[in-house]
Amino acid sequence: MMGKGRLWKNFLVVGKFEANFIVFSALFRYNINIRIGLACSPGQSGKEWCFGMAAVNREHKDRLFTFLFGEKGNKAWTLSLYNAVNKTHYTDSDSIEFTTIEDAVYMGMKNDLSFLLCHVMNVYEQQSSYNPNMPVRGLMYAAKLYDKYIRQKKLNIYGKKLARLPIPKLVAFYNGTEGEEDRILKLSDAFIREGNPLETDIEARVRMININYGKNKGLLSSCKPLEEYAWLIDQIRGNQRTMGIEDAVDKAIRDMPEEFEIREFLVGHRAEVKDLCITEYNEAETMQMIREEGREEGREEGNITTLYDLYSDGDITLQRAAVKAGMSESAFLEAAKEIIGT
Repeated sequence: MMGKGRLWKNFLVVGKFEANFIVFSALFRYNINIRIGLACSPGQSGKEWCFGMAAVNREHKDRLFTFLFGEKGNKAWTLSLYNAVNKTHYTDSDSIEFTTIEDAVYMGMKNDLSFLLCHVMNVYEQQSSYNPNMPVRGLMYAAKLYDKYIRQKKLNIYGKKLARLPIPKLVAFYNGTEGEEDRILKLSDAFIREGNPLETDIEARVRMININYGKNKGLLSSCKPLEEYAWLIDQIRGNQRTMGIEDAVDKAIRDMPEEFEIREFLVGHRAEVKDLCITEYNEAETMQMIREEGREEGREEGNITTLYDLYSDGDITLQRAAVKAGMSESAFLEAAKEIIGT
């Protein structure tokens, strides 16, 4: 468990998990906010979510996914993605109204896009790592979007007339390397049920779709920009086996077939695309380092817990427990108190 002010070698974690926390290192600082993608059922659009909104500025970068599908000039690609997800055949991309919350960031980057189309509030999020907490994050993000919608439309939610709202459809596009498959994540799965038979009055569902190249071929083939994006990411990862990330991105763009719809856009924004990919790569490395540090810390805490239990049961002396833990007796007791709460 990470506590306030706990040092992880070259990282210091400060703040509250339920809002956001800040990771400092010698080279960079990120604002990390809880974020998510909620999902929809087949034939409907998706939405993604984020929590812990922090004050940010326009220096925060889009992820490449958002850069491709969240730009006003690329609405045709956004519509193609919507049609692929929902198995619809809409043709008027000008009907799309982007509603992305601008101050929602994760690791200094925006990985969501939301838009209204045909009275459906779509929120899409690209995720490179699996997160089972997406439903609760999505619920919070949805509240932000509805609040914005109600204010913009000047709806009276306190009157006798029913305020009509768009349907929320939440989708997370997963392209991590952990091998996760498509699934529907539910908010109710997180509820503490032990000894409590009550039915829930709130539910949120997240449709997670694996968009790695070679997965969900039907979906990808029905949205060429998405399939080409998946191809690009797959090429970059393959190139990284023999070269650095910057060269890997350059080579992937050079090797992209001429007929790809997104090629001209990527070539025209090559410097920015490269910068986005490098930032995402650094983010992935950072999160992997944090996970490894967390596992190491968990092992250390488990060792202290075991030693303290042995000491409490009289199986070993305090001195022996402290020696095994590699710390002084007072430090051992203090660590045990923090972990166990004794």
